[in-house]
Amino acid sequence: MILAFDTSTAACTAALFDGAGECLAHADEVIGRGHAERLVPMLDELLDGRKAERIIVGVGPGSFTGMRVGIAAAHGLAIGWGAELSGMMSLALIAASADYDDSVAVAVMGGHGELFFDEFGEAGKPLSALRSLPPPEAAIRTRSNLVIGSGAKLLVNARGWGEAREALPRAANALKIAPGLRSLPAKPIYARTPDAKAKAA
Repeated sequence: MILAFDTSTAACTAALFDGAGECLAHADEVIGRGHAERLVPMLDELLDGRKAERIIVGVGPGSFTGMRVGIAAAHGLAIGWGAELSGMMSLALIAASADYDDSVAVAVMGGHGELFFDEFGEAGKPLSALRSLPPPEAAIRTRSNLVIGSGAKLLVNARGWGEAREALPRAANALKIAPGLRSLPAKPIYARTPDAKAKAA
């Protein structure tokens, strides 16, 4: 079985798949904060005593604390079960929920008023490089009519055209992600330089 979960946004989402890729069970809650308190009980309910041979965890970009909670839990389960562990790009997971013809842009609120954004095309393949920029700068770098995510409205308003949809990750869509974006190292994707700077010697 495969267990997938993501805690990089306001959502706490998890799903369990069989070996053929069929979703056996899933859980999705919008909790804002408190992933550390909710994730383990959610997984216990979802697994119902079962174990997974593979774990796929959301690695962001997104909430610094949320990402680290999910990744730490994934590492702990992988060690306990002897399971294979990989990371999935959280923006790609959001894109996997969208019904689109050509391409979709995903924009998620980041730090300091910036947006994490990327674009995805056929079969969920990335069409651009992941970036973190203020909405006006992100707007001129996206060509997709449809923009989804927590920062979609900001990007579309800055651009002046297109359709904006609120969207959060859903782990039930994890196996729809392009393989290369769900076989990443299980460590955070920050997409921007840290605020803290090392002091010069």
